[in-house]
Amino acid sequence: MSLKMTVTDRRFAPLFWTQFLGVLNDNVFKNTLVLMITFRELSVWGMDKAAIVALSGGLFILPFFLFSHIAGQFCDKLEKSGLIRFVKYFEVLIMLVAVVGFYTHQFGMLLVVLFAMGLHSAIFGPVKYSIIPELVPPAKLVEANAYVESGTFLAILAGTIAGGLLADLPEFWVSAAVLVIALLGVVSAHFVPRIPGGAPDLKVQYNPIPNFVALHRILNKNRAVYNSILAISWFWFFGAAILAILPVYCKDMLNVDSHVVTAFLAMFTIGIALGSILCEKLSFGRVELGLVPIGSLGMSVFVFALYFAEPSWSTDQVIGLRAFLASSVGPWMLAAFFLMCVFAGFFILPLYTLIQERSERGERSRVIAANNILNAVFMVVSSGLVMWFHAIKLSFQEMFAVLAIMNLLASIYIYTVVPEFTLRFWAWLASRFVYRIRARGEENIPKEGAAILVCNHVTYVDWMLIFAMIRRPVRFVMHYKFWGIPIIRTLMRQAGVIPIAGKKEDAKMLEEAFAQISAALRAGELVCIFPEGTITRDGSMAGFRPGIERALERDPVTVIPMALRGLWGTWFSFGHGLPFLKMPKHWLSRVDLVISVPIPATQAKAILLEAQVRSLLEGE
Repeated sequence: MSLKMTVTDRRFAPLFWTQFLGVLNDNVFKNTLVLMITFRELSVWGMDKAAIVALSGGLFILPFFLFSHIAGQFCDKLEKSGLIRFVKYFEVLIMLVAVVGFYTHQFGMLLVVLFAMGLHSAIFGPVKYSIIPELVPPAKLVEANAYVESGTFLAILAGTIAGGLLADLPEFWVSAAVLVIALLGVVSAHFVPRIPGGAPDLKVQYNPIPNFVALHRILNKNRAVYNSILAISWFWFFGAAILAILPVYCKDMLNVDSHVVTAFLAMFTIGIALGSILCEKLSFGRVELGLVPIGSLGMSVFVFALYFAEPSWSTDQVIGLRAFLASSVGPWMLAAFFLMCVFAGFFILPLYTLIQERSERGERSRVIAANNILNAVFMVVSSGLVMWFHAIKLSFQEMFAVLAIMNLLASIYIYTVVPEFTLRFWAWLASRFVYRIRARGEENIPKEGAAILVCNHVTYVDWMLIFAMIRRPVRFVMHYKFWGIPIIRTLMRQAGVIPIAGKKEDAKMLEEAFAQISAALRAGELVCIFPEGTITRDGSMAGFRPGIERALERDPVTVIPMALRGLWGTWFSFGHGLPFLKMPKHWLSRVDLVISVPIPATQAKAILLEAQVRSLLEGE
């Protein structure tokens, strides 16, 4: 990933810097305010510092719940660059009010400003994520999102560090900083290219109840998008709880100064930024949902590690960053926190990219608005949970342990309800660490709508490799005897594989298979068939059976021929011994999945499709 894209790309760079400056200003203001309240022992509206810190997090994200439904509609309807400029001018106005609050020491007013900054972000969020697919080609979408995510968290880091420094300085400096950053955001916003709204005729509905119903209807059109939004919302529940606990944990348990708090927050932001970049590298230019389970497991492991952390220094007096790093436990605490956040980057990046890639252009901003609403609900509940933790006198270590267990249970639930995440994980492992597979002709797979894929059959994991290389979910039709292999059977059940048998073997199963194929196609899904009917025993391709023609008689959809090359002789094939039982000669064999141009149903006869796949196998 080259940084040139954020500097020289005239379409993407202005958006990158506009969002970077907006996030920077949010965090300069928010962290300065939180540290002032925490370390100056201030009382606002009669609440103590722990309650105020939790409340401030809730105030910032409450506008996402209240106003995202309207923001999403405007983002779909209006020209996007003009809306971005409006939002940045609004930010300047907010910061002028903040200047008054800092100079008059009206911290209640500053909490209201914090709510207004949340409103600014609630409007900017849908337009930011919905405009990215309009500014970059599809092949660059994962990379662009990695930039945005890493840039966002680096801005959080810079704002956190600046907030820690400004909290100890006279109010003039924080006032000047937030106002200058807001003005720079206005400048960068004027260079964002004009992008028309995806639904210019949309009638904006201000009543939240019908809006929520409409958003729910939009999300239900694509379960993968809906489930990804639920997973993202859980991420923000978890992260908001950690960030709400952290300042008071450092002050009351560790008895460290604000610079140590800043160091922890730096690990949070650097970790997620680095995790996003590593995720982009390991995704190989595609939305790689297989990294999501790795991310959630790592998050639980390393936050649970903090349960065992005990200060190795005397807590009778406040210690600074140097003493904290010189202790035997301090660096270990920071490392655990950092690694938790690296895995969080693995978790979040594929989910945001999937939402952009699989949502319709005319509804994308409203989908992202719905995401923001659910995120807000989860974060408000998270703030309430942390306040309840304090009320029942849980120790900070117990809070971390409870969150780790909750994250593990939530992850298990998500991967049970949405098996695509788990399947993508196993497929990613097979395609990257057992084989080195690459796809050619991916553009021939339709982004939406029904189609039948046909491919040669070489190993027991052909379906998994195809699943890894195609961006959309695929339903596979495979011989029922595969279900006799325990591990394969579990994976196939999760993938919704359609078992099939020969007419002489089980006529009823055969009819049920064709009924399921028809139902999947009519639902707009991709269905993959191996028309040879069996795995090759000698490395050569057998003739195609006429079942494909029967499927097309019911549902005349496009057929896409494919060929897997380089698998014969590998561990899962019959070459050089029985699959699974022979010793693999070498790992990381080069495998190609070659995808041909679609063939209309009227021309897709078994003999023609067989010839096409043979041609792909013999090609260079």
